[in-house]
This record gives sequence, structure tokens and C-alpha cells, in this order.
Amino acid sequence: MSNPSGLIALVGDAPHAWTMVNALRRRFGDFPVIIEQGEPASVFWARRKKKLGAAAVYSMKAAQLAAKITKPLSRRRLAELRAQCDATPVTGASRIEVASLNSDEAIAAIRALKPRAVFVASTGLLRAPLLEACGCPVVNYHSGVNPAYRGINGGYFALANGEPEHFGVTLHLVDLGVDTGAILATNRIAVAANDNLQTYMTLMAAKSQEVVTDTMARVLAGEAKPLPPSTLPSHQYYAPTLGQYLAAGIKRGVW
Repeated sequence: MSNPSGLIALVGDAPHAWTMVNALRRRFGDFPVIIEQGEPASVFWARRKKKLGAAAVYSMKAAQLAAKITKPLSRRRLAELRAQCDATPVTGASRIEVASLNSDEAIAAIRALKPRAVFVASTGLLRAPLLEACGCPVVNYHSGVNPAYRGINGGYFALANGEPEHFGVTLHLVDLGVDTGAILATNRIAVAANDNLQTYMTLMAAKSQEVVTDTMARVLAGEAKPLPPSTLPSHQYYAPTLGQYLAAGIKRGVW
């Protein structure tokens, strides 16, 4: 396919990733999107259990069940936010599916595409051979403010820690760490009283489309420069445990 912009995207099949891809397509036209099928949930949790211990993992799963209580109460807010997003998955010739972005298949596809910039959202950790194959800036959309809220559920933990000023997203260059690359842009976002774990990701996506497209425009033009190093402490988060979830809800009204 013709790709005048030189942009490609590497994504997981998630609504916030498609929101960003479609925002970029409105700005730059059609471009190839490589979709990672992702690992089974059982494999994900087995890896978490090995890293964090069985007790922490079971508590995280319990917190996810508890958070579902807020789901019926979030429908109106989600509908409001989703109206600001186009999360329709890309179809047709632009869509390339792979089991893993670190596979030989994905690396070969990237080499053939010869991108000038790569946008990443909702994928697993990208390894050195893939980054080398890109041969251009690789920019990740992270749902959290780096470096203080690396990993997952960054927005939730910012609120749970009493730091709503750090609820937002980060656009950063990808390196071999977990959300540790140089920061290109940060978008801090106001949270409404009816937002919760069911809405945070959609809220971030709805309010970050412009910063994503503007940042990638600068990257494609060769004009993107990293921001000065942040003075925030660096911390990686996982899913909240049941104790963390209940404590944040009772103490701060963060659910």
C-alpha cells in the first residue's frame, strides 16, 4: 500500500489504541497498522505470579472483581467519552496481524515497510531486534505520567496517591525499559467526580488525541526533542490489590 507519511503503528487490540490510530489517520491519511494478538490471560497472570507472588496476584484479581461493582454506574460517563473517540479497528490492507511484535514475522514486515516514525500503544515489551528493525523514532503512548507512574493503571494510582495533578498520559521514545524512554510530551487531564477504573483509560484517550497527533507530526518532521529530565521519582505500578483498591476508595473516593 502507498504510505506517503512514512508512519506505521504497532498496537494491541484495545479501544484506546484504536482511538489514537484513527486520530492519526485523520491527520496523516491511511498507514499500516501491525496488531499484536497478545498472550492469553493465563500466561500473563502466571508471569505476574512469578514476579510478585501468588498472594499479590490473587489480591489483584479480587480487586478487579470488586471494581466491577462500579460498571453499571459508569455507563452514562462512558457513553459521553466514547462519543469523543473513534475506536473502530482498522480493516483491509492496512491491517497486519501477528502473534507477537517481537516475532521474526513482525520484524520482517517492519523492515519491508521502512517507516520514518513508529507509533506504539497497548503492546507488550518491545525487544532490541524489533527496535533495531524500525530504524527510526519509536514513540509509545503511555496511560500515565512518567516517570512517576510507569507500568499500568498510572492514572488510577496518581489519584489513589492523592496526586490528581499527575493524572494523564505520556508520549515517550521506546527503549528497553518499562516506560523509561525520553519524554516527548505529557498531557495532564482533569478527572470528573463520576470517573473511576471503568472510565480512566477512555477519558485519557478522549482527551489526548490532539497531543498524540501533534507529537507524531513533530517526529515525522524531525523536530521532536525530548523534554528536560523530570524531577519526579521513578516508580512502576501494576494492578491495585484489593487492599489498595478499598483503601483508596474509602480514604479518597477513588474507585
